[in-house]
Amino acid sequence: METVGTASTVWTRETATGAKRDLWSAMKRGFRCRCPRCGEGKMFRAFLKTADNCSVCGLDFTPHRADDLPAYLVIVIVGHIVVPIVLSIETNFSPAVWLQLSIYLPLTFGLSLALLQPVKGAVVGLQWALRMHGFDENAPDGIPPV
Repeated sequence: METVGTASTVWTRETATGAKRDLWSAMKRGFRCRCPRCGEGKMFRAFLKTADNCSVCGLDFTPHRADDLPAYLVIVIVGHIVVPIVLSIETNFSPAVWLQLSIYLPLTFGLSLALLQPVKGAVVGLQWALRMHGFDENAPDGIPPV
């Protein structure tokens, strides 16, 4: 039986060292739809389409994997805003159903649209700050991005 030696790369703290990235400032910059590294370049080229890279510092946005997390977070945030308003108005005033629907549906829709892009930017900023999904330029070869 013959064994073939393969060189494997071991990921340690020393191999993952790099400049420290501030999580909160990266998320704030992303929430403002700006590059999480420099805070100046635009993150989006369309409503929810991220640009390929930052126009100022050149940070590559293509490795981000926000997927459905921004939508879930927007649902939670809007739910925590709209539901207490609905319960308060319903218990104190009890308006007609048509009036409630004419208020709550546009409010929910408007808040959801207004928050979706900033929340996605914050998620991309989070991924950049934590060096997730290909945002780590010091990742050893042979370890595929998750």
